[in-house]
Amino acid sequence: MSASNMGTAILGAGIFVKEAHLPALQTLGPLAPKLKAVYSRSEKSAREIATEATALLNTTPDVYFDGNPSLNLDALLARSDISSVIIVLPITQQPSIVFKALAAGKHVLSEKPIAADVASGAKLIAQYEAQYKPMGLMWRVAENWEVEPGHIAAGRAIAAGKIGKVTFFSSRTVNFMNKDSKWYKTPWRTIPDIWPVSGSIGLNQYQGGFLLDAGVHSAAALRVILPSAMTHLSGFASLNKEWLAPHDTINTIIKNADGSHGIFELSFAAPSPSRSDVGGGIVITGTDGWVQVQLIHNVEQPVFRITIKSATRDANGVLGPEKEEVIDEPLRGVELEQASFFAALEGKDDGLGSLLGALKDVAIIEAALKSGGELIDLEKLVSQS
Repeated sequence: MSASNMGTAILGAGIFVKEAHLPALQTLGPLAPKLKAVYSRSEKSAREIATEATALLNTTPDVYFDGNPSLNLDALLARSDISSVIIVLPITQQPSIVFKALAAGKHVLSEKPIAADVASGAKLIAQYEAQYKPMGLMWRVAENWEVEPGHIAAGRAIAAGKIGKVTFFSSRTVNFMNKDSKWYKTPWRTIPDIWPVSGSIGLNQYQGGFLLDAGVHSAAALRVILPSAMTHLSGFASLNKEWLAPHDTINTIIKNADGSHGIFELSFAAPSPSRSDVGGGIVITGTDGWVQVQLIHNVEQPVFRITIKSATRDANGVLGPEKEEVIDEPLRGVELEQASFFAALEGKDDGLGSLLGALKDVAIIEAALKSGGELIDLEKLVSQS
């Protein structure tokens, strides 16, 4: 079935729908199916998203919300002219909606993370693969950093041997998060929700707070860039700002299957915005050079800047001038993850958005939160969950 004959719906009405998913659909144009419906728990927020969609997409989606049986989520999912849904809901609510959509025969693209913890995610994958995948239904996780051209370019440079064999790496992200941030001022973040995860954490949104919600991006970037799988992790987690409970900072070391190792640092506890600008980004060091990936905000359109430094040597092995290559790639992850999903529905599956990849991203964060200095086998964590 071509995209022009399919209909899609967006389930959710938060910031990321307005600022990322709707603009991505606008950019894709005829490469995306028509947005035929939007859903939110409240009528007000659903109508706001519909208004935004009308302005951007020149189409007016139907509005669905809780409280009216003829216009609720079940009614939306019963429509035969909607074959896929994009789910952008809070972490604690999303898994049940994913399976409600699959049960209704819809293909699903759901926002990351795949679940609140590895054990829950593994169970969801097993259920999908046993019950819905054989029916031809597709479920992908929308991890936009996995498909960012900047991260893919860095990985290709390493695979091409431009820095030799990877020896060590660092990934450092420090953010300033206060109570005035639009990302903090959302009910699902500020009003705790009981979520029964393995190793119960009690009354919390989910393990790690922002560290899980945003940290899987950093994990996914490393997963795409590094030529060898991350296999072991040891580190510590802490809470430094009480409103960011249960944790806001992790510092870890990671070992890869090829023997290389590195530092993975993530925090939302910067004391001021200026701290966010110090020492951030990803640096991969090899035997013959290094690659740096930096997110550049202070330009008209934000870009990932990839700097590749390759060592040169003469016939006697004496080090000569470095070769430098700089690549700027605009941020296009949400657009590309949508494009990949819709192309897959037409039989052009590139394998992106895999459930196992998303589960491995959650495993990095969960291991960092639970390590307490002990070495955790990441592959074992995933396989035994």
